[in-house]
Amino acid sequence: MIGISKLYCGAVEPGDVLRYDRDSSKLPSELLQFARDKKPVVVWNCTQRCNLKCVHCYAQSEDRDYAGEMSTEEAKVMIDDLAEFGAPVLLFSGGEPTIRKDLLELMKYAKGKGMRVVISTNGTLITKEKAEQYAEVGLSYVGVSLDGGKETHDKFRGLPGSFDKAIAGIRNSRDAGIKVGLRMTINKRNWQDIPEIFKVMEEENIPRACFYHLVYTGRGSELMKEDLDHEETRKAVRLIMDHTKAMFDKGLEPEILTVDNHADGPFVYMELLKEDPERAEEVLQLLQWNQGNSSGNGIACVSWNGEVYPDQFWRHFSMGNVRQRPFSEIWTDVSGDTEQSELMAKLKDKRPHVKGRCAECTWLSICGGNFRVRAEAATGDLWNEDPACYLTDEEIGLNELADMADRAEAEMAVETGVPVGGEQD
Repeated sequence: MIGISKLYCGAVEPGDVLRYDRDSSKLPSELLQFARDKKPVVVWNCTQRCNLKCVHCYAQSEDRDYAGEMSTEEAKVMIDDLAEFGAPVLLFSGGEPTIRKDLLELMKYAKGKGMRVVISTNGTLITKEKAEQYAEVGLSYVGVSLDGGKETHDKFRGLPGSFDKAIAGIRNSRDAGIKVGLRMTINKRNWQDIPEIFKVMEEENIPRACFYHLVYTGRGSELMKEDLDHEETRKAVRLIMDHTKAMFDKGLEPEILTVDNHADGPFVYMELLKEDPERAEEVLQLLQWNQGNSSGNGIACVSWNGEVYPDQFWRHFSMGNVRQRPFSEIWTDVSGDTEQSELMAKLKDKRPHVKGRCAECTWLSICGGNFRVRAEAATGDLWNEDPACYLTDEEIGLNELADMADRAEAEMAVETGVPVGGEQD
């Protein structure tokens, strides 16, 4: 995750992170991306069933029963292990998690074990009664997916009226005292609806939004040809930055993040070098702590049938199954004795293994090698360069980060008449 509000709008300073010693057990949820220990946030696809049929669904869910889903007792055994291991957050996802009948029981159980509990939902099934129940068990956050304005959203979701139902779910959650955020997956069909998301945020008093770059998996893989080209991606990220800044200028302080393309970090830094070099240096420190893509390290996924994946978009190669082996053992097995443990070891630090432009990139330590599953889907090679990286050859080929800062400072001196290191007369 790249925090646009944290980085570009100065909502977080390096000192804010150091106050907690960068320890994931101490850090607030909004600062976990800067943790030193990278204990994994675990996404649990607690059911494959969903009441909608979204075109970009990585789980390829339908509104029907699926065999093999983990039982309540199996889930509790997993939660016991996750809590003891120190995983700070359990994110209930799907399918549509609110369909699962024992959701309340399992959220309460995880909370009792000291975990922070959140859900990722389409929002359409969150009634006032359900929202109040979620609040009672201590649900920390509800992330509701919106794909743009009403017309765009309903087309994506495959159900007329799904936008209005999602807004109702948002209002019910908000009124029950639960923090609510929006989630949008951007592509050619909807990226120009980005302003609509900010409009909904202001109208509904929503404090958080995550903008996801498209990952080629599940039904989303059929959208590979509809992913933004590099110039469109730059425009989309810049649009997000500008709308975030506009909200801050109004006295609002939303938390805005982009997800699944860590080229956004260097892009924000380079934009800031032109606008505010002093802030840019603080941002560089935060990006270095972030370390970029966290698949197989700071993010994990457990599927409805117990399979463990490096993130929620992997579906073709399992690292193991929590029904046969605790998650904590699977996640820390880097002995190299099996194909799974060898891959897990490589994912803990992807940098020595990436190829192409990624291997030579100045920003490799900051982006972390970006999204491996997207590279594999596009090229057939897990370690090939990520085709969604939109930085130019010039931008990734600079040898020293300091060169950029010096150049930006000199350009600003020419523009403003202020000598480098001096003050204007």
